[in-house]
Amino acid sequence: MNPTISVTLPDNTSRQFPAGITAREIAHSISPSLGRRAISALVDDQHWDLAWPLNSNARVSINTVADEIYALELIRHDLAHIMARAVQELWPETRVTIGPVIENGWYYDFDREDSFTPPDLALIEARMREIINLRDPVHTEVWERERAVSFYEDLGESYKIELIEAIPEDQPIRMYWHGNWQDLCRGPHLQHTGQVPADAFQLRSIAGAFWRGDPRNKMLQRIYGIAFRRRADLKRHLRMIEEAQRRDHRKIGAAMKLFHFQEEAPGMTFWHPDGWTIYKSLKDYMSRKQVEYGYREVNTPLVLDRMLWERSGHWEKFHEHMFLVNVDEDVDVTGRISALKPMNCPCHVQIYNSGQKSYRELPLRICEFGSCTRYEPSGALHGLMRVRGFVQDDAHIFCEEHQIEQETKTFITMLSEIYEDLGFLQFKIKFSDRPEIRAGSDEVWDKAERALLTAAEAAGCDFQFNPGEGAFYGPKLEFVLTDAIGRDWQCGTLQVDFVMPRRLDAVYVGQDGEKHNPVMLHRAILGSFERFIGILIENYAGAMPLWLAPRQVVVATIVSGADSYAQKIVGRLKGAGIRAECDARNEKIGYKIREHSLAKVPYIWALGLREVEGNTVSIRKLGSKRVRSVALDDAVQELSQNAVPPG
Repeated sequence: MNPTISVTLPDNTSRQFPAGITAREIAHSISPSLGRRAISALVDDQHWDLAWPLNSNARVSINTVADEIYALELIRHDLAHIMARAVQELWPETRVTIGPVIENGWYYDFDREDSFTPPDLALIEARMREIINLRDPVHTEVWERERAVSFYEDLGESYKIELIEAIPEDQPIRMYWHGNWQDLCRGPHLQHTGQVPADAFQLRSIAGAFWRGDPRNKMLQRIYGIAFRRRADLKRHLRMIEEAQRRDHRKIGAAMKLFHFQEEAPGMTFWHPDGWTIYKSLKDYMSRKQVEYGYREVNTPLVLDRMLWERSGHWEKFHEHMFLVNVDEDVDVTGRISALKPMNCPCHVQIYNSGQKSYRELPLRICEFGSCTRYEPSGALHGLMRVRGFVQDDAHIFCEEHQIEQETKTFITMLSEIYEDLGFLQFKIKFSDRPEIRAGSDEVWDKAERALLTAAEAAGCDFQFNPGEGAFYGPKLEFVLTDAIGRDWQCGTLQVDFVMPRRLDAVYVGQDGEKHNPVMLHRAILGSFERFIGILIENYAGAMPLWLAPRQVVVATIVSGADSYAQKIVGRLKGAGIRAECDARNEKIGYKIREHSLAKVPYIWALGLREVEGNTVSIRKLGSKRVRSVALDDAVQELSQNAVPPG
């Protein structure tokens, strides 16, 4: 007689089943309807395939397509397999590699002699829908390693053999079938292909990708897809993509003549006058806020000796992203190498270390608009969003351990105010704990994680856990903005670091008269100016808030008889600190209005003879067809009040 196991259901009732029973069988025993609708299970909080056996007591709950998180994951995962099956049915010579789930969808990498083309995507999509409508069953088996390798050798699927070799010996080799098509996968998967909604996915693009991300390996072809539970969700997402394309900061930046990039300096921004005006306005605002919150601004060198990066721990973890330079004539003799700084933290420790510190001086807050340089692969560069040269709104707080809580609260208050001033009323917080590769002992990490978690809870934060994504020297809070069209952008961070101050010999004299290492809080709010300005451009579709707009008002003449009046007004506005420009060209006023509206100028003041005689201006606000006639003095006062930066 088979041994039995006890299964505890979500209502806390327990049932006895024979060992080896599957989650699918448990679902059917609860209700045949549930058995048909089931997609996966949670077994002691682990995501579990319905076909996997249970051999010990467990808590079990059954997931259906109504469970959005698990349903979306499985739909997208199954679609990756269904797409690979469709490709091999259409082009049998194609070899398959990997197909993971990513945000909003999936991708799959293929090794095929001929290149995929956009019309091929339509063929693949059609075949995928045929496979879905077949409702082919999905089943899985665990195989011995040698058997799986032999199986793939017979098929000529060399990539699968490499993947098997990378699977640790103590993990199972799971083989999945969708109908007669087979793939190596850790699972879980749906019960049958028909559980995938046939009208809620779309293949989006084709790209190149090196096998296992290594440029020394063969270039493969990657096909991306997106998928949702409902067609309405897909349509909503496609509308967002269309809107995101309309708001692309690269297009808007070119149209507004804000910046450009060129081959001679890949990943480095050429800021034009109007773009630099936005940059300086944002920087001036951040400077005022940081002074308000007790920071003192510093500036540190761009080039530092390799030895400092080795002591801080960055060389070991980060040197492949550094630009190396030779600064001494005898470098070949000394072997000394320097690097352009990729971050500012070791430099700020050097400023802290210049003179003995007392506990009475803590917390010590120093900030820098630090110019940093990091090597990013050329294929990863993306306008302002991914660059090689950038400036961080970087700051470090040196404090005692008992001050972490208050400093965290104060930082979150400051960050909230800044995001609100910049138009972002919503943000999420993620708590990222220790990564697999890190500096410092587990004891130090325990202390750092406990301190940050306690501080975040004391600050009243709601946050989600982001396991394994901390910095190599400490856990962190990540602050994720939501923009005008619902996209998330991770910008701000706060990191608790017990490691670097010790490595770089930072100390203070405590109340007990002994020397102690301070805690170092790394913090940023914007992240990088380049990326954040890109986010601002896309959030506002180029129509920046008045205080950030590079040209706040254009005074445009309707007739030449208003030219001198226009020049007088522009002079007065500039004297009031307004960024004003005169447009007295011999063009029709409608043409001028269209041109300046496309350039996202917030206000256009139109002047004809009537305005000259009445000492008035006709005001048109960007995005409005309404024109107001306002006395000049009132118009200047109104604009001056509205153009003041927040705070």
